Amino acid sequence: MKVFIRYTFLFIFVFQSNAQLADFKSIDFEKADAIALEYKDETLHNLPDLSSKLTSNLTTDAARFRAIFKWVCSNVANDYYLYSKNKRKRLRYKNDSLRLKDWNYRFNKIVFEKLLDDRKTICTGYAYLIKELANLAGIDCEIVHGFARTSTMNIKNLDVPNHSWNAVKLNGKWYLCDPTWASGIPNPSSAQFEFQFNDGFFLSDPHIFSVNHFPADEKWFLLEDAKPTFEAFLEAPIIYGQAYAHFNSHNAPQKLENTVRKNEAVIFKLQLQKNIQKEDVTLVVENTFHEYKVKPEMVSIENLSLTIGHKFTATGYYDVHLYIKKDLISSYSFEVKKATSK
Repeated sequence: MKVFIRYTFLFIFVFQSNAQLADFKSIDFEKADAIALEYKDETLHNLPDLSSKLTSNLTTDAARFRAIFKWVCSNVANDYYLYSKNKRKRLRYKNDSLRLKDWNYRFNKIVFEKLLDDRKTICTGYAYLIKELANLAGIDCEIVHGFARTSTMNIKNLDVPNHSWNAVKLNGKWYLCDPTWASGIPNPSSAQFEFQFNDGFFLSDPHIFSVNHFPADEKWFLLEDAKPTFEAFLEAPIIYGQAYAHFNSHNAPQKLENTVRKNEAVIFKLQLQKNIQKEDVTLVVENTFHEYKVKPEMVSIENLSLTIGHKFTATGYYDVHLYIKKDLISSYSFEVKKATSK
């Protein structure tokens, strides 16, 4: 089966979400964003001074945190080389606790030095900086460690936490943010980084966030209803960033890899944020030999619930990508078997 490699960075970096931002619909974040832009040349050698410059002219914690988040995501580059080096070392020392502990200690110093001197880092550096700047502004903010999934990840190796993000308390309520994935696009082949800020990782809806984030401490799910199991997290379909501009939740299929019968109806269900046109829905189907675009056999929109039906008319292995207009929403794998004899 294909592993959706060419869609990986769309998954990580093109992300929109409005559910939690609706809590602050009366706040115009343009001033906070403008302040973040104004101080783009600041260094990290005096964090109290930087925090003050970013927040002193703003009147709400939400706006102050926005200025901090925007500045960090617009001025600190994601260092793919550093990320890759850490990944290799952690795998190498996975079964040697003493050498792993020593490497983690040395690597933390490397991360801090790169962040301070070059404004480059990985997820732990982003989360640390967000927390420090927010705390200096009197905002309660924590680092959350856990697991994160991307479309090219080998989940068999996902047995130790591999990502860090933030939780921030605003108006007595906790919210989730991921500054690493909000900052831009690293290129693995060139190790270059392109800044591309994405609002969706700012105050994200916890239901959406849990699709690709699994905190080591379950309290940071921030979910009032049932929390996903780790098995369900690993088996979930790939949900890309554009999904969060259109949907509040993804309901079916609940797994990335599925087995169906020839001519059996496959149902996709998602909850919309706002109505769309049925003709906006497209499926791109891939098999070993070719790729083709199809209009689903059935598209239903009722009470903002989108239901899509599709049938495979031949056996084989397929990757299916759901689009709304030009936005890639989600991907799935299907093994289609012969129809059951009557």
